[in-house]
Amino acid sequence: MSSNPSQRSAPADFPPPAAKSDKDWRASLTEDQYRVMRHQGTEAAWSSALNGEKRSGAFLCAACQAPLFASGDKYDSGSGWPSFTRPADKQAVGTSVDHKLIVPRTEVHCSACGGHLGHVFEDGPRPTGLRYCINGVALDFKPEAPQATASQTPTDD
Repeated sequence: MSSNPSQRSAPADFPPPAAKSDKDWRASLTEDQYRVMRHQGTEAAWSSALNGEKRSGAFLCAACQAPLFASGDKYDSGSGWPSFTRPADKQAVGTSVDHKLIVPRTEVHCSACGGHLGHVFEDGPRPTGLRYCINGVALDFKPEAPQATASQTPTDD
């Protein structure tokens, strides 16, 4: 697979067939999540609280809770959407070509449920040069569990 997202091809079955009916998706997602994740919508820039999230943890798919991005790969792109340099795992997300605008873009989907997440662009920082520009409404954040200190560790007395 090429490191150039515009040259990646999606598997023939991507996005995967939704395991839920449209009625079930509507019931399990908010109206905004449904519009973005099931109909390739875009939330307003600067509207997501996750844009400023700085704690250690994992960013999960809001639809299926699959781990998508790690907080260590998040950065402030100035775009108004949570941005990452890479997915948490190479298999976490898939891509396809989006022809909705004049210029084709590389759309990003959750590999587990097929939910639309956002787009990936080739204007990110090193080491990848990629900017995964993700709708915050398509993500849930799971903070890293606090580390136990010596005074919190049980002892055998």
